[in-house]
This record gives sequence, structure tokens and C-alpha cells, in this order.
Amino acid sequence: MTADVWLPIPADEIEGLPEGLNYLFWDGARDFPGDPADCVFYVVPYMKGVEVAVRPLSAMSSVRVVQTLSAGTDHVAPGLGALSAGVRLCNAKGVHEASTAELTLALILASLRGVPGFVRGQDREEWRSGFYPALADKSVLIVGYGSIGAAIEDRLAPFECARVVRVARSARTTVRGEVHAFTELSALLPEADVVILSTPLTDETKGLADAGFLARMKDGALFVNVARGAVADTEALLAELKSGRITAALDVTDPEPLPAGHPLWHAPGVLISPHVGGSTSAFLPRAKRLLAGQLTLFAAGNEPRNTVLVTGEATG
Repeated sequence: MTADVWLPIPADEIEGLPEGLNYLFWDGARDFPGDPADCVFYVVPYMKGVEVAVRPLSAMSSVRVVQTLSAGTDHVAPGLGALSAGVRLCNAKGVHEASTAELTLALILASLRGVPGFVRGQDREEWRSGFYPALADKSVLIVGYGSIGAAIEDRLAPFECARVVRVARSARTTVRGEVHAFTELSALLPEADVVILSTPLTDETKGLADAGFLARMKDGALFVNVARGAVADTEALLAELKSGRITAALDVTDPEPLPAGHPLWHAPGVLISPHVGGSTSAFLPRAKRLLAGQLTLFAAGNEPRNTVLVTGEATG
């Protein structure tokens, strides 16, 4: 048996890969590049969906590491039950923080300052002057305070927000201050002018932004989702948008891709980008560095970084 590594980037394009492993290129094509049973390290094709991500897993009897190139791992989760115990699932922490935080700020600023309306006005040769909301002096609530949430706060710092409030699965203290638990959301939501979702999609967070969550948001607040579409209840969000009580900026939707004719496309007060938080010019160089580092650790018999879970071990 060979020690195969399946990569969605050609090995000759990645500097620093260790010797002694057999690198095979697979980016989701119909035919596998080798026998899945020989694969010991599987790098999941990026942004190819659940079907592609899980297709080879049931036959990967020798795999020891499953590495995503995304921050989230929900697209791989359906296939993990087919793996033997002890397989490490690793995410791409360090690859997407800058780009996702950058887009988050772009969506917030564009939404508050009326940029979509300016673009429509330019198309119609209309001069749409007036007063628009500023990010300055606003209270911002970040729901999901991992590495991406922290990167978002880093980029909020120069904008003179009145307050940045952090929420995560469990309470803790960081160098920036207190992080509240999800259980405190009900009390925190009414105080926020901007609510940002940056959580992973898990059983706990699916539908987190439901009708009750959205109803707790203050009138005129901006709802921003750069997490996963299913973290929000689409029907509940549509109801709030149609009422005009809140606005939204969404890089992710449920369903996704958002099909033609879906009412979310034309809901009032919504700005939609097509899940491009991480797919920027910063992605490929950072992804290559991640893979070189992870495989160097693996080849040396060390544990890779960014382990999200180990199959067969209880999570809690």
C-alpha cells in the first residue's frame, strides 16, 4: 500500500511539501486519482459542496487526517461516520480570517452608507444625496467569537464604534475583554445596532437566528451573516425584512446558491454577496502554506494543527 495524499492543488505548485509521500491531484472530478483505500491524508476540494467532499470517505480505510480548506467543516460532517476511529478532522484556521473580516466590514459599510442605492442611482443617472447611517458610534454584537470573529473586531477598531460585544458558545475573557455565552443573547440583542453572525454551522447553531432571535433585535438594526446560511431561519428573516423593521447583509444564504426567483433576492433592505468571504487573492497562498505546514507535521509523525474533532471521541 502507498501513502497517498489527495490534494486539490497540484503538488508541484506547493512549496515546502515533505518528501516520502505520494501526492495525487483530485479536485472533485468524477474519477478518483487512485485507490481511496491508500489515501492517508485527504484534503477536501474547496467550495465543491457536500456530495464531492464526502464521496471518497467511505472507501478511505487508511485515512488519518481529513483537512478542509474552509473554516467550516459542516460539508464533511455527513461522511465522518464512515471513517474508522482516530481520524483527525482539521479546518483551515489562518486561511480565511483576513478575507472574511474584510468582506464583513465591506458589507456593513455598504449597507449602512447606502452603497447599493448609489449603484442603482448611477445606473439611472440619479443623484441620491442625503444623510445615511454611519458605523461610528454604533454598538456591534459579534455572535461567534472564534478566529474570524476576532479578526472582524480587529478591523472594527478604527471605526470608532460605541461598543463591541462578543458572544461565543461559552463565556471567557480575552485580551480585548469579556466574551459572553450564547445563553446571554436574549439580553444582548436589543442593545446592538449591528449583529454579525460568524459562527460555525453545528447542531447547536443551526437556526440560531430564528424568529425569536430576530424579534429581539432593535428597530433599524443591521443583521449580517458571514457564517453559514442555515445559522439563520430564512423565512423568519424574510418576514422581518418585509416589515422594514431591520435590514440585512448576507454573504451566505439558505438555500445556497440562492435560486432564481427566490424572494430573498428582492426583499427590501437586503444586500447579498455570493459566498465570497474567503475566495479572494489571499486564499491560495495561505492555503498552500497551510498544507505544507500540516503535511510536514504529518510526515514527521506529529499531530497536525487546527483539529476540530477526532472520530470516535466524544465531543462536548
